[in-house]
Amino acid sequence: MRKPRLMTPGPAMVPEEVLLELARPVIHHRSEEAKQVLVEVAEGLKRVFQTKNDVLILTSSGTGAMEAAVVNVVPPGGKAIVLNAGHFAARWVAICKAHGIEAVSLDTEWGQAVDPAQVAEALKQHPDAVAVFGTLSETSTGTGHPVKEIGEIVAKTDAVFVVDGISGVGAMECRQDDWKIDVLLAGSQKALMVPPGLAFVSVGPKAWAKINAFDSPSFYFNLKAAGAKAKEFDTPYTPAHTLILALRAALRQINAEGIENVWKRHERMSDACTAGLRALGIEPFSARPAEGLTAFVVPAGVKDSQIRGKVLERFGVTLAGGQGKIKGKIVRLGHMGYADELDVVATLAALEAALSELGVAVEPGKGVAAAQRVLLAKN
Repeated sequence: MRKPRLMTPGPAMVPEEVLLELARPVIHHRSEEAKQVLVEVAEGLKRVFQTKNDVLILTSSGTGAMEAAVVNVVPPGGKAIVLNAGHFAARWVAICKAHGIEAVSLDTEWGQAVDPAQVAEALKQHPDAVAVFGTLSETSTGTGHPVKEIGEIVAKTDAVFVVDGISGVGAMECRQDDWKIDVLLAGSQKALMVPPGLAFVSVGPKAWAKINAFDSPSFYFNLKAAGAKAKEFDTPYTPAHTLILALRAALRQINAEGIENVWKRHERMSDACTAGLRALGIEPFSARPAEGLTAFVVPAGVKDSQIRGKVLERFGVTLAGGQGKIKGKIVRLGHMGYADELDVVATLAALEAALSELGVAVEPGKGVAAAQRVLLAKN
């Protein structure tokens, strides 16, 4: 028997207390009990997002939140700048094109962080851009982007700054209001420790002005409707309220730990994971690692599928492969939400053994020791 460790960058592991909420009898979604759950969840989400805004809850994956942001903020025929530095950032471009919006793609090499100076230049070249679509944590490359610095730049223009925080919110420092992020998105299945099915959209005053200036062609993902109902602690359509009950339990755990302590824990795990990999002679893929996951380059002589298959078969650890143009070139190791320091150490130990069995020259215990040194120093 092996303890399963879901060390992927989403869906991530879910605490038992959160899962048990899903075993409760289903309540009516318009009952007073359901409303009180939304009251508590609303405050919990504001703490996580570090915002005074209402955080709107959508029953969808994170992509639904991305589409909601696009179709509500930018009118058909409008223009947006996309900070395109990975597989999921490219999704902004695809969504814009699907809705008749001109997407100016500011391309950055995968694994590198977006350069704020290039964002400033793009805004000068495209003063008619309604929005800048960026990413906090690019899940496909394990890269964290300087959204604080970019937010300062966008705030000086008429454009609104929309950030995909789906794998970043709750895993790495992100202060929506202080960092001048006009729309911030998140998903339930990553650092927020809930199964897939919920997406979150926090909208600031500058973005509401854009949203209220035209009638969005969206019906289900209409943020005006969601915003109006949020004032009543309700949703315009039937929500996944069983998942919202689970979210309440997860937010209670996050609140008990404290969001800043949560960020620090993720930073420790990220630093420990990077140190462990480097001690084994394995290079991280990203020049600016995100705190919620670590992507590493596949060592010569083996395939990513062999590594992932071996750690799963022998030790019950699930890792993820690369996507898009880097498929087969990297492995992604998630350490977000319910993951803790010992999960990182255990995964490194499994990786050492798997690589050794696959014929890669690694010294058993070297990666684990390097990770433990980091954890002890940062404790």
